[in-house]
Amino acid sequence: MSPGIRKVEALDAGHLVRVEWEDGSDSRYPCVWLRDNCQCPHCFLHSARARKLLFEDLDVNIVVKEVALADRKKISIMWPDEHASEYEAEWLKKRCFSEEARAEMREALFLPEHQYWGSDLQLPKMPFEEIMYNDESAYRWLCTLKKVGIVILTGAAARQGELIKLGHRIGFLRLTFYGPTWQVQDKADANNVAYTTGKLCFHTDYPVLQHPPGVQFLHCIKQTATGGETEVVDGFHACNKLKKQNPQAYQILSSTAVDYTDVGRDYCDFAVQCKQRIIDVDARGQAVRINYNNATRDTVFDIPAEKVRPFYAALKEFNDLLNSAELKFTHKLKPGDIMTFDNWRVLHGRQSYPSGSEVTRHLEGAYADWDVVMSRLRLLRKRVLNRD
Repeated sequence: MSPGIRKVEALDAGHLVRVEWEDGSDSRYPCVWLRDNCQCPHCFLHSARARKLLFEDLDVNIVVKEVALADRKKISIMWPDEHASEYEAEWLKKRCFSEEARAEMREALFLPEHQYWGSDLQLPKMPFEEIMYNDESAYRWLCTLKKVGIVILTGAAARQGELIKLGHRIGFLRLTFYGPTWQVQDKADANNVAYTTGKLCFHTDYPVLQHPPGVQFLHCIKQTATGGETEVVDGFHACNKLKKQNPQAYQILSSTAVDYTDVGRDYCDFAVQCKQRIIDVDARGQAVRINYNNATRDTVFDIPAEKVRPFYAALKEFNDLLNSAELKFTHKLKPGDIMTFDNWRVLHGRQSYPSGSEVTRHLEGAYADWDVVMSRLRLLRKRVLNRD
């Protein structure tokens, strides 16, 4: 039910507007924000949902001249320059500045909740065909991917090209120096350690890029009879444990810039360099992205010599946590399985497998950005739940 307004008034010498709702609660809106977000055609382009008002034309000290309750569902404001603005009750209620309302909006826009896991992971699985052609299933897939960090899609055809279809389902795939998709198999003169039969330790892909891909897809086309098991670990869960057991190690890994390098030729020739912190944190010190790939960590290390050993000790402790029996989960992909996972959160690895004269294991890989995935999720939510 749309909220109703009981009363509206100006406070703080006209710098603030207070809205009293019919349920007894109230909201307070700074006038500079109200003027900045005027929804009239002169100030806002509704076809693009974009602001037309130029910031240089905004008075940051603006006060209201008049404020009135147009009806229970709308307030009107007259500004000192005689410009008039109207704001719908439902629009205002969603944008209330209370902590509760802001938390509700964060949840709706970004789905920040995480379900942490270790070796006890109940691996989510969904049929590939369902998520391709059923919006409710696709919405459930992306919500689970955001919350848990990993979902297996089952029953895809065991051939190349299925990830291109998956890319079209969400929007588009991320092009990198290894191409729009890439083939993980044993290759002569491999230009990436993944293209060998050796063990791959826990890593996130592509920390050598300034903006590493947010989501990764790995489609099993052919699987070796012996070895080749996939290992995954919840990096955010490991970060929480490290922060609790050794805050100093956590501080080192979240503040030290590590050099990464990747040089070679594939989709085109490349020479990539980047500095990343192993653990990227937000303003609250909470991990928001893991940037860890031992294979592409550069021999160049741009820190003072006396800080090198403490860094290695901190990374060793984190790496031991990732490999602990309590945290890591092992799963052998079958032909037709597509592992979809959060590349900023879930570290993955692979057990070694025997080499031979023929290709015995073949995965096709691809990336997508979280911006693309979250865009599709929001559109699906609107369609499935009929909710803005």
